[in-house]
Amino acid sequence: MFGLRFIKIPPTTHVIQHSGGKIVREGAGISFFYYSPTTSLVAVPVGSTDVPFIFEEQTVDYQSVSLQGQITYRIAEPKKVAGLMDFTLAANGRGYASEDPEKLPQRVINLVHVLARAEIEKLPLRQALRASEPLVTAIRGQLGTSAELAALGLEVLGLSLLAIKPTPETARALEAETREQLLKGADEAIFMRRNAAVEQERAIKENELNTEIAVENKKRQIRETQMDAEKAVQEKQAQLERAQLETNIGLEQERKKLVALAAENARSESDTRAYGISTTMQALSSADASVLQALATSGMKPQQLIAFAFQELAAKADKIGNLNISPDLLSELLANPGSKK
Repeated sequence: MFGLRFIKIPPTTHVIQHSGGKIVREGAGISFFYYSPTTSLVAVPVGSTDVPFIFEEQTVDYQSVSLQGQITYRIAEPKKVAGLMDFTLAANGRGYASEDPEKLPQRVINLVHVLARAEIEKLPLRQALRASEPLVTAIRGQLGTSAELAALGLEVLGLSLLAIKPTPETARALEAETREQLLKGADEAIFMRRNAAVEQERAIKENELNTEIAVENKKRQIRETQMDAEKAVQEKQAQLERAQLETNIGLEQERKKLVALAAENARSESDTRAYGISTTMQALSSADASVLQALATSGMKPQQLIAFAFQELAAKADKIGNLNISPDLLSELLANPGSKK
């Protein structure tokens, strides 16, 4: 009514009231009445502002990449930005009288764009795609020392790069190359696994052969030990046989001596007996035959005498005509065993 208005400012907006070319009041979160025909209100938002961005740049190897991210800032010094840009409210207090408040985020994005381009142009494609954190650190450091932001009274609260992407064609080429490298790595892994399996099989075969060699060596040692034992036994047996043979030779020599001595004794005895017989025969050769016969029959048994008598009768059978033998004499001779001789 009659140009008198009331305004209530939120805590995230710094308002400056100009009247008659002077600042009447200023502050955040205040409320007051003002006379609109002679008052200008400058409302500068001091809360944090998130501004997304996306732009394309070229790497040092002339490959295009797109950077997508977000910057968060706030107006730390409202008077500075109000002195450089028009943040005057419209006469009705709803909205701004100019487009400068909408241009401020773009100024910040342009500055980020320039700094990001300078960093991306230093990197090759592969390195740029993995340089999100280094880029954020480098750009954030340069924003902190930027004279333009200081002149506008702006404070950068945060910067993040959400994605760094190549063009679709380049992405497909990188995917193909990476896929080939992965396939090559898989082939190498298969080769290494097969090679390892072959090496393990070879090691197993070598162990088996070494085991067989060790077993054969042990068997050979056992056979050699057995042969040595048999050789020792044979040597002992040979020694025993040699000793037995020597003993037998000694016995045979002694037996030979005994036989020779027995033969000598027998020869001597035979010579003695022959000498005795010769002497007896010489003595008997001069004796009468009847005397010799009487001597021979002396000491005979009756039966022998009867047998001798029959022998004499048989010798003179041509001179005897008849010979009568009584049955009693014959029975006596047959009944007596001595007569059979």
